[in-house]
Amino acid sequence: MTEAFTDVPPQAFNELRDLIVEKRDKLPRRLAQVAAYTIEFPDDIAFGTVGSISERAAVQPSTLVRFAKALGYSGFSELQAVFQQRLRDRPNNYEARLQAFDAHTAGHSQAMALIDGFSQAAIQSVERFKERIKPEDLDEAARILADAATVYLIGLRRSYPITSYLNYALGTLGVRTTLAGSPSGVDREILSFAGPRDAALAVSFTPYAPATVEYTRQVVSQNTPLVAITDSPFSPLALNTSVWFEIVESDFEGFRTLAAATTLAAALAIAVAERRRVIGKRNSSSE
Repeated sequence: MTEAFTDVPPQAFNELRDLIVEKRDKLPRRLAQVAAYTIEFPDDIAFGTVGSISERAAVQPSTLVRFAKALGYSGFSELQAVFQQRLRDRPNNYEARLQAFDAHTAGHSQAMALIDGFSQAAIQSVERFKERIKPEDLDEAARILADAATVYLIGLRRSYPITSYLNYALGTLGVRTTLAGSPSGVDREILSFAGPRDAALAVSFTPYAPATVEYTRQVVSQNTPLVAITDSPFSPLALNTSVWFEIVESDFEGFRTLAAATTLAAALAIAVAERRRVIGKRNSSSE
């Protein structure tokens, strides 16, 4: 029997997520498997039954109950209620999100209310990122990307602006890149050229773009070193990576900027260029 981590289980999804991430290394293997599934597929936990969830997570139904009790809940239904509340609290479509802005614009300029809201969200995102990032991870990522013959950039949907920016920034700094997202639909074929002498950088956030997950697995299977930017230790991008960065962007009425991710992308581009410059200078002096 796994002892509960807390006597007062979280009632908010964000707090629950933080508890799962914090305690993941202390969970038995099967419970860790459930933990990964709950973070990757929170909507399934909210809508599913014990039978359907256990089948998809490839565990016994009793494992779900054990997982819930390990987090301090009386049973799985109490844990599931937190996931259901997450959906009730979240604006369920863009029209609802836009209507939510009305509360911020009463008596004020709508434009300034939007600027204020998104500015605060961006500041919070960057500050949280600064607290979590490890300098050694940035150094390792820069080394991997700088040593690559070609850097393959993988990021679709909301993540595409990050890889697109890196394609521009690294290109102007003299780094050879290939950007996934071809309108001709030949990304799988283009990525088949990636190998051990290259590197890949993948970006994806919940809900993870299926194509990004597929392409990431493809390049890893080709023994290509991978740097990932994602939002959870349970993200499919965080598996089998050489180094990965966790970024959780703050939102304003359900909309998120890419402030922290863009900050990291800019830092990575310059770090890669600087490493290549130092290596080039060192090689020149040794000739």
